[in-house]
Amino acid sequence: MSTAIPANASATSATLPPPPLPDVSARWAIFLDVDGTLLDFADDPLDVQPGASLLTLLHALYRVLDGALALVSGRELADLDRLFAASHWAAAGLHGLQLRHADGSCRDFAVAPAQHAHLHAVARTLAARFDGVQVEDKHAAVALHCRRAPAQLPALQQAATAVMAQLPGYELQPGNLVLEFKPTGMDKGRAVMELLQHAPFADRRPVYLGDDLTDEHAFASVNSRRGLSVRVGMREPSLAEFTLPGPAAAEAWLIRVLDALTHGAPTHARLPQGDPTGQP
Repeated sequence: MSTAIPANASATSATLPPPPLPDVSARWAIFLDVDGTLLDFADDPLDVQPGASLLTLLHALYRVLDGALALVSGRELADLDRLFAASHWAAAGLHGLQLRHADGSCRDFAVAPAQHAHLHAVARTLAARFDGVQVEDKHAAVALHCRRAPAQLPALQQAATAVMAQLPGYELQPGNLVLEFKPTGMDKGRAVMELLQHAPFADRRPVYLGDDLTDEHAFASVNSRRGLSVRVGMREPSLAEFTLPGPAAAEAWLIRVLDALTHGAPTHARLPQGDPTGQP
């Protein structure tokens, strides 16, 4: 399992400042996690919908950045496209197992039908032992959600760890009240680095917003490129170097980023300290 947070992760949220704003000439490439970062969590991931203001903001940022904006999510690409009307964007789905470049070329991790059937049988048998645990079929991966029964998570994780011997070629990825069985060899950090090798992301400063353990790999990659790693929420510890309190604050900060890229702002500008949403 690739779940451990490196030892040099930040110890407390109090040490993390809010992220800076760019100046008008900044060449940023922005990478955005979705659930818990742009969108609040729901009991059922299918119940989540972005608001019109968020959609307008993201599409405006995409234009201002000349396409150097990508969603990096545990959701499938088809689900991201449905939510954000973003089928022409570069994006990473299933933590990077699916990857679409800005030119429309795609890479998708293929799973043999027998391997696929075995994974689902193991995951569903496991979930049936725990009341309130929901199974999300992601085809190449399977997620077990505990949002309706959070007290089940410790026992579910222990049981999931025990069944990993039955799933060669897979790893267990914990998240926010979710455990995911996914093929080994890919994570969000690798996906971001792959996107950064191609236009329009190449030669830009990477900026990554994420809230969960799955985003720590991306924080590490962005830090290695002297970028901005921004934790959304209060989870600790983290490799992130900046923080925002939640999705509302993330949206408010992105509004300010758009304004800065359009009209200019000093690079040292910060969100107001007194308002967690960042509103004036």
